[in-house]
Amino acid sequence: MTISSHPGDALSRSSRVLYIVVLGALVGLGPFTIDLYLPAFPLVADELRAPEAAIQLTLTATMVGFGLGQLVVGPWSDTIGRRLPLILATTVHVGASLGVAFAPDITGVLIFRVLQGIGAAGGGVVAMATVRDLFGGQPLVRMLSRLALVTSLAPILAPVIGSQLLVLLDWRGLFVALAGYGVVVVVLAATLIAETLPPERRRVRGHSTTAQRYRAVLSDRVFIGVALIAGLMFSGLFAYLSASSFLFQDLYGFSAQQYGILFAVNSIGLAVSSQVASRLMRRFAPPRILAVSLPLMAIAGFTAAGAAALDLGLGPIVAGTFVFLSCAGLSFPCIQVTALAPHGSEAGTAAALLGAINFGLASLSAPIVGVFGTETAIPMGLGMGILLTVATALLWIVVRPLRAVRIGDEAPEFAVPAH
Repeated sequence: MTISSHPGDALSRSSRVLYIVVLGALVGLGPFTIDLYLPAFPLVADELRAPEAAIQLTLTATMVGFGLGQLVVGPWSDTIGRRLPLILATTVHVGASLGVAFAPDITGVLIFRVLQGIGAAGGGVVAMATVRDLFGGQPLVRMLSRLALVTSLAPILAPVIGSQLLVLLDWRGLFVALAGYGVVVVVLAATLIAETLPPERRRVRGHSTTAQRYRAVLSDRVFIGVALIAGLMFSGLFAYLSASSFLFQDLYGFSAQQYGILFAVNSIGLAVSSQVASRLMRRFAPPRILAVSLPLMAIAGFTAAGAAALDLGLGPIVAGTFVFLSCAGLSFPCIQVTALAPHGSEAGTAAALLGAINFGLASLSAPIVGVFGTETAIPMGLGMGILLTVATALLWIVVRPLRAVRIGDEAPEFAVPAH
């Protein structure tokens, strides 16, 4: 057996912990940018005299910007290295956050939210590409599982933190806080993150141009399948996120702080399951784990919708969303490993496409749920259930989980279903 070597293998335990902390902060910037002000939606609507659908559109605007930004930052980082694109993109985020804080109307908020998303894209795509630069095999699984914890937990924790900040700040102050977060990320990236893509690795034969890198990733059927599945999962998640603030506060009478506590409860299941995923991947191929988690998410969504239709009260709706989010935590690491492991030569481009598809599809779900209204949980639950039903179908038709094999301890890549 040939033992492969990766740059990250030489890192000490303390250095790996440092990378997890710093890269986690980078990954968390995007979800916090999107979700920190969810509890403030009613306040923003009142102050700007904007309809609920317009406020939900600010969520869509950020996700569109996030998706577009990744398509630029990812391939760019494969060409010139990781550090400079990260620092410049995050600087744009800081300026856009201050722009939102001082925007006079909903139009200004929408414009700066798009720019915020573009700037926040640097953290997520460069963090995942950096991990792929450094690790392969089971170390890659472990590191991506840690980042997946942040990716999946941050959208849940952000409204919790936002609701508590609203005790001290108005909604504009939340965006000043986001600007401060961006400054911290820039400082951490500039001082603690080494360049992980040296010049000699930026021109791999057959993958030296952006078009060649995109071609290499887009010709991978399994990558396309899992990226679409991830996008549908994010769509279901953001259908919940965009509707839940109005649903629980206006319909069920929650305060902003009670709404935050509900998110904290959901975050427990999500956090635990995301770490369980890395242990399961020692025994099972990631697509086989998805074959269990995706149908459970669909059932959970339909359960929430059914409970609302039958007027069974708040309990079944909360239980359905808890199961949905827990299974999301289980699924995200499996998707990231399946998508990135075979694409070490174009890690930035692969991470960019994965993120762009995720947030591109998710940007469509928020306004659709808004059109059907938040007077009941039925549209939200049906949206979650239908999206995950389609994701399950894609898994079996495109990814074909029964043909996947377990990730090796030393292999830099792992076998996915044969083409």
